Amino acid sequence: MALADARLLAPVRPASFRDFVSFEQHVQGAAAMTGNAETALAAWHQQPTYLYGSPHAVVGPDEPVAGLPEDQALDFELEVGVVIGRDGRDLTPEEAREHIAGYLVVNDWSARDVQRHEMRGGLGPAKSKDFATTIGPWLVTPDELEPARVGDRLDLTMTVYVNGVVFGQDSLAHMGWSFEQLVSYASRSAWVRAGDLIASGTCSGGSLAEAWGRAGRQEPRPLQPGDTVTMEVDRLGSIATTVVAAAPERSPIPRATPLAELQARTGVRA
Repeated sequence: MALADARLLAPVRPASFRDFVSFEQHVQGAAAMTGNAETALAAWHQQPTYLYGSPHAVVGPDEPVAGLPEDQALDFELEVGVVIGRDGRDLTPEEAREHIAGYLVVNDWSARDVQRHEMRGGLGPAKSKDFATTIGPWLVTPDELEPARVGDRLDLTMTVYVNGVVFGQDSLAHMGWSFEQLVSYASRSAWVRAGDLIASGTCSGGSLAEAWGRAGRQEPRPLQPGDTVTMEVDRLGSIATTVVAAAPERSPIPRATPLAELQARTGVRA
């Protein structure tokens, strides 16, 4: 069977998904939306930061993606991820390199309306990520990338297209920390297990949110059903995803019940 006739599935079903924030220019742009860009950048320089994504949200490179029904600001995020090949804990960066089984392209989809609401409450992003993470098209082993290695970085050009037009481009070599350093940090007083996915975070020019932050308004427009987002990374391949309409909302999101009402209803008091 020819590759063009095959339907590629996700090359791994990760046991867990840690998504770092590793590109300085992305932080500069995206944080501008919050009004605290300088504070965010100062904190970013001090140490790596990651969020936990859901491994159950991972989809393959050929699968369409729908956003959340309550969100009107669907966004993409161009990243590279590594898959852990064997268990480790409290690893040095040098040791961490031996635990990386391979590399792949990652699109960490984001529902920005929901994300803004979550982060106003001091948490998140969480539900705003818990619907789709596209990975693929296959797992590329570290030895295949050695020609692109510059010290502890990999000089791989990362490009994202929206409906066939180049939207943004960067090099993986611009990560503020190497993958070995990120894996080492993740393993501090914790296990990284075989099958775990650890992603770089969004590169410069790799998301709409960064452009919105720099422009001070939501332009270009959020993604709409029918749009196609294509991501290419040198030596890793490309993934192309078509956006489809979200499923209709089956149940409205309830507001919290005020404590006074609960006490009156139940008669329970501390």
